[in-house]
Amino acid sequence: MSVDLAVVGAGPAGLSAATLGAELGLAVVLFDEQGVPGGQIYRASETTPARDVLGPDFARGDALVAAFRASGARYVPRASVWNVDAQGAVDFTLDGRAERTEARRVLIATGAIERPMPIPGWTLPGVMTAGAAQIALKTAGLRPNGRVVLAGTGPLLWLLARQLLAAGTRIEALLDTTPDANWPDALPHLPEFLVSPLLFKGLALQTAVRRRVRVVGGVEAIEALGEARLRRVLFRRALHGDEELAADLLLLHQGAVPNVHLAMAAGVVHDWDARRLAFAPRLDPWGASSLERVAVAGDGGGIGGARAAEEQGRLAALDAAFRLGRIDAVERERRAHLIRVALSRALRGRAFIDILHRPAIGFRVPRGKTVLCRCEEVTADDVAGAVALGVPGPNQLKAFLRAGMGPCQGRQCALTATETIAAALGKSPGDIGHMRVRPPIKPLTLGAFASLPIDDDARRAVER
Repeated sequence: MSVDLAVVGAGPAGLSAATLGAELGLAVVLFDEQGVPGGQIYRASETTPARDVLGPDFARGDALVAAFRASGARYVPRASVWNVDAQGAVDFTLDGRAERTEARRVLIATGAIERPMPIPGWTLPGVMTAGAAQIALKTAGLRPNGRVVLAGTGPLLWLLARQLLAAGTRIEALLDTTPDANWPDALPHLPEFLVSPLLFKGLALQTAVRRRVRVVGGVEAIEALGEARLRRVLFRRALHGDEELAADLLLLHQGAVPNVHLAMAAGVVHDWDARRLAFAPRLDPWGASSLERVAVAGDGGGIGGARAAEEQGRLAALDAAFRLGRIDAVERERRAHLIRVALSRALRGRAFIDILHRPAIGFRVPRGKTVLCRCEEVTADDVAGAVALGVPGPNQLKAFLRAGMGPCQGRQCALTATETIAAALGKSPGDIGHMRVRPPIKPLTLGAFASLPIDDDARRAVER
């Protein structure tokens, strides 16, 4: 199959890009791992049994999905994209077979992933991420029972707390790890935040949660305790000492970071974002990357939220139509004006949020026997030992300890490994670099790989 524009990811950026691209006359295909469009923020928007508890913002996904369904763009659900190359080839697995689509332009809209929060005991049964709990709620209407504790920092933690309360879950406590030391850096951005919609949303969230949940601020350390499963949560505050809570479920969250794996595997240049403490692709204002045929839009290019992702997807679609000769530069600029206005409005106040909720280094860089790489059971002490032997970065760490070589391919440990090595060597994570990502970025069976069609070059090579 050959198309003008291949979009990877059916969240707000991917949906808006595919919809506008099709309206502009491009042959568009949208690939997504889920069975229905929506991404994480609007996950299962057409089928969720929990619509009543997800809040008013969730309904915005309905309009995006409906517009996409009516656009004429081709939709390929349950497709696992495991490679994009610089020439526009998109390799994916569908129904156990590997297939390839050739695209004149590729838009990577894979969104964000949760930043790892590697505390002692985080591998115990009964410890999950906030995002995992939200997925269960959106897709199946499942809510946790028993004694639930939430811990971490960032708006999603408060949003999930409100959603769980609306679903009937009892929350024992919310342990807020937002460092007080972030305030001096965040204050210069407060005026912009005060005139943004984020202020009122944040106040409403916190007010609703604080009315029904014990909120503990200033938490500086957390440990999950138990033998076969989680039983207690130990936490520490300055001037208060250690406290314990009985718990059946601990939900962790300390923000989101761009999901960079597919873009990195494609060869897109990435830089360290010191404000957001994460790697992000180097993009121009249209989302174009360092590769001529590849663009990135949405949270995968830098965390901005669902509304910003929509507008970034539209800008990327306009640029694709321009580069492919469907519209000229004047038309691209004319259409982009209102989109940029909406994007600026959506991003207003984000700098304050980003800086205020930067997680403390103690929650980003584990120590001692705390597991850093869950797949290969590599501990912080193991990494410290490797650094002492001369390991300069995460790619060499793979050779020493196999960190990042398990089923998740580094999605859950790459950032932690980089920051841990950087802290040990007294360097910036940008100097240390990210784990090198190579395709396939998702598990791929040999049978599926063998089903790929053989092109003429490969056939001639075999015949020789």
